[in-house]
Order: sequence, then C-alpha cells, then structure tokens
Amino acid sequence: MRRAAPGFTLVEVLVAMAILAVALAATTRAAGIATDGARETRVRLLATWAAQNRVAEMRARGLFPGATSSVATVEQGGLSLLLAEKVSETPNPTIRRVDLSVAESRDPSRVIATEVAFLVRP
Repeated sequence: MRRAAPGFTLVEVLVAMAILAVALAATTRAAGIATDGARETRVRLLATWAAQNRVAEMRARGLFPGATSSVATVEQGGLSLLLAEKVSETPNPTIRRVDLSVAESRDPSRVIATEVAFLVRP
C-alpha cells in the first residue's frame, strides 16, 4: 500500500488563493472608503473654518453691511473655496443676519458648509 506524499494538492492551493484574493479585495475597498471619508472630513473642516474666519473678520473690523449678496474665492489649507455671503436685515435695526455657504471651486453647486451669524451695529 502506497502512502500519500505530505503537502497540499493543487485544488487546496487554488481554494486558499481564492480566499486570499477575496480578502485582499475587501481590504482594498475598505481602505479606499476610509481614504474618501478622511478627505471629505478635511474638506468640510476647511470650509467651516473659512466661513468662521469671514465672520471673525467682519466682527474684528466692526463691519455693519447693508443687505447685500456676494461671492468670493478664498484659500484655506491649500483648498480653493467659493464663499457665498448674504447679509439681510432683521426686525431689530441694530442687528444684521449673515448667511454664509461654502463650496469647492471645482464644484460650486455642492455646498460643503454653512454658517449663520449676527452682527451688531458698533
């Protein structure tokens, strides 16, 4: 009677390789999703900072603008952003409402962050 040689058969090796390939594909997809999520978080953070910086600038300069709308391009953390600003009057004549929305320059229709602030007449 003949004994089988120690080792793996070709079928066993192919099954193991298939399992490994599926596991590696899943890992690669998960890493890609995590990378996209980290980028999105960074972009949202920078957009929020850009809006907050504009409000801080208006307050520091003592600005009390009339009801207007404007769009400006700003750079934050190496990212080019569009900052849309809408100033509106409130029932109290000494207070103005400022609505800010921020979008990436390459996709202006997608608003990333918004900020609402109130300015008081100095």
